[in-house]
Amino acid sequence: MPRPLVKVCGMTRMEDVRLCVELGVDLLGFIFHPKSPRNVDPAFAASVKTGKTTKVGLFVNQTADEVIEIMDRCGLHAAQLHGGQDRAFCEKVGPDRVIKVFWPDTYASPVALARDLDAYAEVCGHFLFDAGKTGQGGTGTTINFASLQGIEIHTPWFIAGGIGPDNVDQVLALNPPGIDINSGVESAPGIKDAAKLRAVFDRLEAMDD
Repeated sequence: MPRPLVKVCGMTRMEDVRLCVELGVDLLGFIFHPKSPRNVDPAFAASVKTGKTTKVGLFVNQTADEVIEIMDRCGLHAAQLHGGQDRAFCEKVGPDRVIKVFWPDTYASPVALARDLDAYAEVCGHFLFDAGKTGQGGTGTTINFASLQGIEIHTPWFIAGGIGPDNVDQVLALNPPGIDINSGVESAPGIKDAAKLRAVFDRLEAMDD
């Protein structure tokens, strides 16, 4: 079975970028949120040249115009939206460029979550399901896997929430189209741990055997 797409978020160091590209990471995430310990200056993201690797910006409180300006300045391919942005916001950024974040734990039922997914399906290229209640991610909290069971998701999606060597097998059992890893492969916020990252990719490579 082919492995899912892999996104590594919270990039703050060029050596971590190089390691991710070497391992075959599909998407690199750069956080533009001052309250995050992984916040980066747009100049750093702009300096990263990744070839075929997709560059994603994580945004929380910016306006749509600010998001578009940073995307253009940094050469970002996609915007990961964490701030509860509405459909009009997604349309302005560009549906094919939006990764819209949802927190399943905030919904009263899977039916309520599915209703929102249907509402955003036409204005988002991807969804991302994260643990917790809201925010910029990278909390290390593990998502409640049961919250996604029984939901038909027609838009390509990623799963996030404390994914690392210790729980990646459990995550892969859900057959997600994509996984988003961050704090689960760090030694400190914004500092990726090469051994943990390689361990995750060892498990992913086993899927291709």
